[in-house]
Amino acid sequence: MSTCVLAIANQKGGVGKTTTSVNLSACLAAMGRRVLLVDLDAQANATSGVGLEKTEGGSVYRPLMGEGTLEERVKETAFANLSVLPSEFDLCGAEVELARADDYLNRLRVALAPLRASGRFDLIVIDCAPALGILTLNAFAAADRLIVPLQCEYYALEGVAMITRILAQVRETGLNPGLELSGVLMTMFDGRTKLAQNVVAEVRQHFGDLVFDTVIPRTTRLAEAPSFGKPITAYDPYSAGAAAYEVLAEEVAKRLGI
Repeated sequence: MSTCVLAIANQKGGVGKTTTSVNLSACLAAMGRRVLLVDLDAQANATSGVGLEKTEGGSVYRPLMGEGTLEERVKETAFANLSVLPSEFDLCGAEVELARADDYLNRLRVALAPLRASGRFDLIVIDCAPALGILTLNAFAAADRLIVPLQCEYYALEGVAMITRILAQVRETGLNPGLELSGVLMTMFDGRTKLAQNVVAEVRQHFGDLVFDTVIPRTTRLAEAPSFGKPITAYDPYSAGAAAYEVLAEEVAKRLGI
């Protein structure tokens, strides 16, 4: 089975994108899948979320510019089957530098090719920055599948409309004709509010089976876990957030065929 590359993206910040990248990766790893989490956000929240420090020169930036390889930058975490390509602040310069480079939208796909071919990982998860810039488009070009986290709020559908429009452009321009939307994930759900229930119903009506059955609740424990450098399943394994991501991991594994 070839390695699957999954991008997790939404141009809007604060929708649970990095929380999902970290916890979905950790849950799939706990299920025995060999997972590589790629932190493509200069804020490096996914990196610190699994307990790793930012290291100068340790991000994907230099390999994207043709200096060195991604393989030599892979770091192991304290969690079985989970490895990371960390981020650091130098990624801030990548948007400008890549724009001047040849074939700049395919740099990540080319850099990831040896890791995919090695068979070292079952799944590569890319945590994208909260913007539709050059790095996110590189992720779209490199990915087989895409998951869009949506916060249960009034403007949720506007965000996903933008992503689906970009997805269509990525396919139609030939950048990545095979990129598929694997699913829409509803996050930060507060069942006590009518608004959250209405948003979920509206998104399900719009996207049908593309919306995951699992809904991620808004919980304090999920918000606390990153500050301890742990996925929710390690920080509070019996919490509602841990249960939700474990069920989501089962759904994602089934959809991806892993």
